[in-house]
Amino acid sequence: MSSASTITTDTLQVVVRRREVQGGAVVVLDLRSADDSPLPAFEAGAHIDVHVAEDLVRQYSLCGDPADAGRYRLGVLRDPASRGGSSAVFDRLSEGTTLTIGAPRNHFPLAADAQHSVLVGGGIGITPMISMAHALQAAGRSFELHYCARSAASSAFVDELTAAPFADKVTLHFDDAGEASKLQLAAILAAAGTSGTHLYTCGPSGFMEWVIATGEKAGLPSASIHREYFNADIDTSGAGFEVVAQASGKTVRVEEGQSIVAALKTIGIKVEVSCEEGVCGTCVCTVLEGECDHRDVYLTDEEKADNDQIMTCCSRAKSARLVLDI
Repeated sequence: MSSASTITTDTLQVVVRRREVQGGAVVVLDLRSADDSPLPAFEAGAHIDVHVAEDLVRQYSLCGDPADAGRYRLGVLRDPASRGGSSAVFDRLSEGTTLTIGAPRNHFPLAADAQHSVLVGGGIGITPMISMAHALQAAGRSFELHYCARSAASSAFVDELTAAPFADKVTLHFDDAGEASKLQLAAILAAAGTSGTHLYTCGPSGFMEWVIATGEKAGLPSASIHREYFNADIDTSGAGFEVVAQASGKTVRVEEGQSIVAALKTIGIKVEVSCEEGVCGTCVCTVLEGECDHRDVYLTDEEKADNDQIMTCCSRAKSARLVLDI
């Protein structure tokens, strides 16, 4: 992750040129410009904001080859617990559909100084890893890609990965294949060594925490462990506090169980939100006074320590009062 930024105002009109359902619950979409002209370049690990419907914007990783200037590729899992995003993608985006997207943004970039990269994707978290593998392969850099999922039958991109130019660097780990297929991450990191090795992970939160903890136990410095969450549990418990919206000249009380965004809305201040889980960074606000209780997974530990930004969809205050530049 990198410095916080608000949702981009640069939007593009694209057309769904190809739609395919893989693994039963993952829709793979190829997006191109209406006239098939080149789309803005993107770096491995980038994502785009997809305007699925009015007031419904979701972030999805680009999983294609960054060298393919004419296409943005997405893989979206239909989540039974969807708050509208993935279900709408499945139900509304068919071949020929025109939609609005944001220009690519990257909070999950590859480290330029890595001597060896270990890419670990869990389930639909494989998507940013595919673009990373393409970029590393093209640059002639050392890497390995590990894809962990329940089964081959329920997984997307299996055929694509086994036929990719970097197929010899891909290892598939499926739960139904037994113990022999299990990811032995500690052994992999021990073999790679800690000098110059970087670890990247994306997937379900519990899986990612295990990967991160294994990396830390192996002795990798925190700066060499990279992560991207696509969802997170929200906790808005705790005592209420006051928020002063300095630029607007208004003050509001944020009650227990209420988000700052929701409280501000009651006094006519609208903060743009997207994920509502502290993942995407859309709702970031500048903190002028007060102590934050950071509950997001977007800001780095260093950014949280700076205490000058807050994710208003989920974070709270340790102090009785927060002053925001809004």
